[in-house]
Amino acid sequence: WNRCAFCPVYKGKPFELRPAEEVEDDIAQMAALAAELEAKDEAARLALARQDGRFGQVARFLLRGGKQVFLQDANALIAPVEDLEAILRTLRARFPTIERVTTYARSHTLTKRSVEELVRLRRAGLDRVHVGLESGSDVVLALVDKGATAARHIEAGRRAKAAGLELSHYVMPGLGGKALSEEHAIETARVLREIDPHFIRLRTLTIAPGTKMAELRDEGRVEPLSDVDVARELRLFLSGLAGIHATLASDHSLNLLEEVECTLPGDLPRMIGVVDAFLGLSDHDKDLFIVGRRLGMMRTLADLVEPRNRGAAERATETLRERYEGPLDEAIRRITQTFV
Repeated sequence: WNRCAFCPVYKGKPFELRPAEEVEDDIAQMAALAAELEAKDEAARLALARQDGRFGQVARFLLRGGKQVFLQDANALIAPVEDLEAILRTLRARFPTIERVTTYARSHTLTKRSVEELVRLRRAGLDRVHVGLESGSDVVLALVDKGATAARHIEAGRRAKAAGLELSHYVMPGLGGKALSEEHAIETARVLREIDPHFIRLRTLTIAPGTKMAELRDEGRVEPLSDVDVARELRLFLSGLAGIHATLASDHSLNLLEEVECTLPGDLPRMIGVVDAFLGLSDHDKDLFIVGRRLGMMRTLADLVEPRNRGAAERATETLRERYEGPLDEAIRRITQTFV
């Protein structure tokens, strides 16, 4: 697809599907390297794990137990079912220690696969699919040229679950800008309630230079949210997740509130409480936490009361105000752009 307004990845790279035989040959070569590594002592394995290239990749994989594999790149599920079946069976046969195989998938692609085809892939060794939901609002999805609608997201998610696959959805707080913030939060929660995925992963919007999203911002069609605005949107989003049975993960540096991570529905009130605690801070303390979090000095709200962390954030905030003209929000946006 490679048209999403917010995405800076894969630009200038033509789409192609690699032949199944080529991928299977890659797997065979990796297995041969693994056999070489297993004959070496632990010190040699550790040394190789620090190297780039295939030896390093296999060494790191084995040192972690050889249990998890992710199929690259952005939508491996688009490969013909027969090819993907063969690749999965080869992978499982060559590396019997594997416990989970995951792939990215577009909702559009999932709706082009029957439940029976998805079951075939699960039986061949696929366990989990990660889908970029981003938003449940048709207006927002159209604005960012996602190539999906809320209805298609729901159909795709239900189809993956019906096939017995684990389903992980990415959600992008802030994607609708200020004008669509409320709709984005409410509709995204609604779509997730309809699907009830196994995982929800937060990836707060940061507008990367050179993207269509940057053009929309410069044209005045999207007004970016501040971190405080995103927290308000997040609270509204969380309040709409009642009844969902999922693991909510805030596992990215773009997210301000890392501790908004829990198992739903039981932990939902506690997570809303975390957001409320942040929103209840004074403006000065909000700024300190935002700067501290963005510069790696703080991870949780509890860090704000630790004297050393607080002092470092005070000094950093003062420096940022001196270095950048205009609101502190603009300085923070420049910092978060380096996270993309």
